[in-house]
Formats: sequence, structure tokens, C-alpha cells
Amino acid sequence: MKILVCITKAPDTTTKIAFTDNDTKLNEAGVQWIINPYEEWYALVRALELKEAGIASAVHLITVGKADTEPVIRKALALGGDEAIRIDADSNDSFYIASQIAEYAKSHSYDLVMMGKESIDYNNASMGAMVAEMLDLPYITHVCKLDVANGAVAVNREIEGGEESDTCLLPLVISCQKGMSEARIPNMRGIMAARTKPLNVVAPIAVDELTSIVSYEMPVQKTGVKMLNIDQMDELVRLLHEEAKVI
Repeated sequence: MKILVCITKAPDTTTKIAFTDNDTKLNEAGVQWIINPYEEWYALVRALELKEAGIASAVHLITVGKADTEPVIRKALALGGDEAIRIDADSNDSFYIASQIAEYAKSHSYDLVMMGKESIDYNNASMGAMVAEMLDLPYITHVCKLDVANGAVAVNREIEGGEESDTCLLPLVISCQKGMSEARIPNMRGIMAARTKPLNVVAPIAVDELTSIVSYEMPVQKTGVKMLNIDQMDELVRLLHEEAKVI
């Protein structure tokens, strides 16, 4: 069984957000880039566990990005990925990125395509459904447990009020979330091995982007909390009418 894990670079969660170019681009000065945690901690690690158990024969990594994404890909290789593919394009459009991934996956016969449930920068959670549709494959989202046996997967996924159990024949696309596996840290042997593992750069296909960024803006700063005494009911009513806002 061959597994393809989709990798996204994302700003570290401690990044101080600022914008440039008339608020149309993130100011990347001083930004520490990481593997999107939903892909590193859950999708990638679970794929590696399946390989270590002898269920998967290969774990490949794929990302859409320019050369500055390669340190992030090398870390994923250091964790245990066998080889990586970088589609040489720069885009924030989900349809464009999904099209590039699906085009590559079509011609390389992957049994399981795994990704995080969302990226921590845009949080749009759209990639998995798009890739599955373009590959004409079943899609299961928000998977927190996955087992593979006899050409089928058994998964648990979170739903409102509990968990749902599903089974599906391979090939399949899934998105992963907390509970799938435990985070790993690459060891020195893995870091050294990652330097020689294949990282193939592929030219993008021609695809029209369906969205563009008009501008970014920061959320409204939170104001201080007003404290009232228990006997100030009239003032409370006035504040609710005149100053309270539903966000």
C-alpha cells in the first residue's frame, strides 16, 4: 500500500501577524515556518506507523510551493517519509493547490491520500474534499482513529455529541485530527538521512485560480470588561442596549 501525505507549511503559532503590500500579503520577516500540525502530528505520523507495522510499503510527501518550502519538507522526510514531491508553484487558492495534488496523485497510484483536517493559517478545511472529488474517490473527514486491513480502512471520526465509526474500501482520501497519533521529534539519524532522500520538483499544470486575496485585516481589539455591582440592574440594562455587540 502506497500512502501520499499532503504537507503544508504554516507560520508558527507564536508568529506576530503583520501585513505588507497594502495589506495583501503576510509580512514574512522573522516568521518561523513549520509543518502544519494537523499534517505533521496526525496524518504523517499515522502513515509512518502503518509503514512500521508492515501495512504500508511507502510514504510519500507532497506540497505545492516554491523553494522556500524545502526546509519544511526535509523535516517531514527526517520524521520518516521515503520521498517528497514539491510542485513548483506559489498560490493561496485552494482549487489551484488541490488540482496540482490530484494531477500528481492520478498518475502514481496511491492507495491512501492523507492530510490534516485544516491548516492553522487559513482554517478553511476545503482541500480534502476537493482532492477527493478530482480523484473520484471516497472522502472521510475529521478522522481521529484509523486502521487498515484486507484492503479496507476502519475509522472513527468525531461528530456532534460523540464519534462515528465507518469502513471504506481503498483507495480513499482522509483528513486527520487530534487523536490519530502522538507527535514525534526527528532524531539525528533521521535528520542526516533526510539530506539524501529524494525531493522531486515537478512543474505545475495550467489551472485557473478561482479566488484572490483583496486584503487582510486584523480582528478588532478587545476592550476591557466592565464590572457592575449586583444592585446596578438599570445600568446593566442600559449597557446591554447601548454598548453590547454581538460578534
